Amino acid sequence: MLPKEYRLKKRTAFNATYRINNTYYHGGITIFCGKQKDNLNPTKVGFVVSKKIHKRAVKRNRIKRLMREAYRQLIKENKINTKYISIIFVASSKLLEKNFQYIKKTIEILVEKI
Repeated sequence: MLPKEYRLKKRTAFNATYRINNTYYHGGITIFCGKQKDNLNPTKVGFVVSKKIHKRAVKRNRIKRLMREAYRQLIKENKINTKYISIIFVASSKLLEKNFQYIKKTIEILVEKI
């Protein structure tokens, strides 16, 4: 599980991140980046899978768990070096049949882009 200090929780924080409109897309994942940060606080991260992707919550939660775990491993390997206060990962239907290695590689590529 992702530590509390890295979680983006509040609706207002999600809306503020979406409003900045700084987006990147790769391999079925869209990333929204918030404002640039000046302090040493860690980047807050949110994961979103819409009901349009799949009607079953089990499938949606699986995608979120895989994305969360991939991001957590990248933090552990010190491959995350972002300059943003908040980041939101939004999944598309392409991820339904993908495995963990694909999702991890996609998130790594997206984090390098920003």
